[in-house]
Amino acid sequence: MFIRNKSAIAGLLLMTLVLALTLVMPAFYPVDPFDIVWGPLAPPGDAPEIPLGSDFVGRDVLAGIIHGGRATLAVGASAALITVVIGISIGAAAGFYGGFVDEILMRLTEFFQVLPALLFAMVLVSLFSQSLATIAIAIGVVSWPPVARLTRAEFLKIKELEYVKAARAIGARNRRLIWRVILPNALPPLIVSATLTIGVAILFEAGLSFLGLGDPNVMSWGLMIGFNRDFVVDAWWAVTFPGLAIFVTVLSVSLIGDGLTDALNPKLRDR
Repeated sequence: MFIRNKSAIAGLLLMTLVLALTLVMPAFYPVDPFDIVWGPLAPPGDAPEIPLGSDFVGRDVLAGIIHGGRATLAVGASAALITVVIGISIGAAAGFYGGFVDEILMRLTEFFQVLPALLFAMVLVSLFSQSLATIAIAIGVVSWPPVARLTRAEFLKIKELEYVKAARAIGARNRRLIWRVILPNALPPLIVSATLTIGVAILFEAGLSFLGLGDPNVMSWGLMIGFNRDFVVDAWWAVTFPGLAIFVTVLSVSLIGDGLTDALNPKLRDR
C-alpha cells in the first residue's frame, strides 16, 4: 500500500513542501525575481534582504527560487501530459490493431527513440521560440517513445484476455474496446510512468535553460542556473540553491512513483 511505503510518504512530504514553496510563499515574499535588489554576487547572509544571496547582476536568489518554481513545475506537468497523450495514443493503436499499423507506428517510435533527445529538443526550441509552451511541447515530442512502448506491451497482453474477447463477441466497437475496456486495465503502469515523466521533463527544462534556450522572460530554476553558469566558482549559491530545488523536486517525484508502483502492482500489493 502507498501509505505503508516510507519512501513514498517522504516523497509526498517533499512534494508538499515544494508546492507550498512555489504556490503559497510568493504571497509572503513578493519580490520580483528579475529586480536588481542588491549588489552582484553577494553571499548568503550578507544582508537580511537577501538571505540566500544575490546572483551576478544583483537579483535575489530566494525570490528566484520561490517565484521560479511555478514555471518549472508547469513545464514539467505540461510536458508530461503531452508525453502521455502522444505515447498512449500511438502505443494503444499499435498494440490493438497490430499488423501493418503496428509496424508503421513502431518504426516511427524507434526513429524518435534513437534521436538524441536533448539535441532534438534544442533544435525544436531554436526553430520556433524560447517560450515555456514551446519548451513543454519540445520535451513532450522527444519523450513519448518509452510510454508508447509500455502502452503497446500492455495492450498486446490485455487484448487477449477473456473479458476483452467477450466484449468483442457481444459487438463492442474498437473505440469502446480501446478506451473503455483495455485502457482502464492498462493504467497502473502508465500512471507510474507518467509520474516519473514529470521529473524527466523538469531535468530537460533545466538542461535547455542551462544551454541558454530557456524562456528569458519567465524565471525558472533552470533559467537561474543558466544565468549564473559562468559564476559557479565565485558565486556557488546562485547555482547550488536552484539546483537543490530541482534535486528535491525530482527526488520527490521519483519516490512517489516508487510508492505508486508498490500500490498499483498486485503482486507487490499482496505482500
